[in-house]
Amino acid sequence: MNHFRKTLLLLGIFLFFSGIKTYGQKVYSTNYDYQADVKVFVVNYDYQADLKVYKTKYDYQAGDNDGKWFFTNYDYQAKKKIFFTKYDYQADLKIFFVEYDYQAGWVNASKKALLY
Repeated sequence: MNHFRKTLLLLGIFLFFSGIKTYGQKVYSTNYDYQADVKVFVVNYDYQADLKVYKTKYDYQAGDNDGKWFFTNYDYQAKKKIFFTKYDYQADLKIFFVEYDYQAGWVNASKKALLY
């Protein structure tokens, strides 16, 4: 294999793997429910939640559908657009915000597909 092909192959592999993690669990909070992919309700207690969510400070800390969310400033930066509902019966997903990243995760795994 010549040098050019090796370089091209390595570049392709790098771009492939860097693209996998580019989005992570980046979410954007919409103003209207019709703009959202998923409607979310924030519960008062962790046992009421389908997903325990930790808000990350930086986008690279966002997980891959594991409850570690980074809130983007623009909708095109996000993997999922969410809308926070006023009542729990309006929501597709109930979440509880946790204080530490190790507390994040799915309680109700059957809802996991909502964020893929």
